[in-house]
Amino acid sequence: MGHLLLSRPRPRLAVRSRIETDPHSHGAVEALDLLDWKRRIFSLYSDVRAAADPAAAWLHWRDTRVTLYRTHPQSPVPERARAGYTADAFFPYDPAYRVIATATGALPEPSPLLASVGGTLAFSRIGHARFELLGGEHELELSWNDGYGGGILLAVTDRTSGNETYSGGRYVLDTVKGADLGNEGAYLVVDFNFAFNPSCAFDPSWACPLAPPANQLPLRLEVGERAP
Repeated sequence: MGHLLLSRPRPRLAVRSRIETDPHSHGAVEALDLLDWKRRIFSLYSDVRAAADPAAAWLHWRDTRVTLYRTHPQSPVPERARAGYTADAFFPYDPAYRVIATATGALPEPSPLLASVGGTLAFSRIGHARFELLGGEHELELSWNDGYGGGILLAVTDRTSGNETYSGGRYVLDTVKGADLGNEGAYLVVDFNFAFNPSCAFDPSWACPLAPPANQLPLRLEVGERAP
């Protein structure tokens, strides 16, 4: 059993941001907008980890995301669609989908993830999260992003994927960008209520890693963010 949130860092391949997409048409103002977005996301997840009540933490998370996605210049939602992004974009909170997982570590093994725009992005498999959910035992791969900053990605698909939720999967953890639900001792907090869409779910010009085939859960995760 390992404490993977504190795993030794490895380099990470950058996922496309607006500034990286076209550096010739963006400058300092957009860079400062991106920094502000990152600060807000990191602060939001800090609030979530500090909260005593997971349901209240989720409500704060949902409402803050709605505000950011509707109003922030770095929102991945196209401007024409932002007014329609509301709390209805999320399933209701269900405490049954919050689990405490055993983190099993392993030597990093190169395991590229498919990218939404084609090709692959450089990741390594560093272990697994094992947990009980809805009466069954499950295991998901933990991926380490082999580029800037490093960080754990836990991306998952389920039987809602491609219908009620995004076909490429949703992220439960993406720690390099602040999405970190914390841990309880050597155990990993995995709360599927916080599953969110990657940016490419809103706009296909973004390049996002997709959930690995091994992370398809044989059940319906009717929690978290719905398909746009």
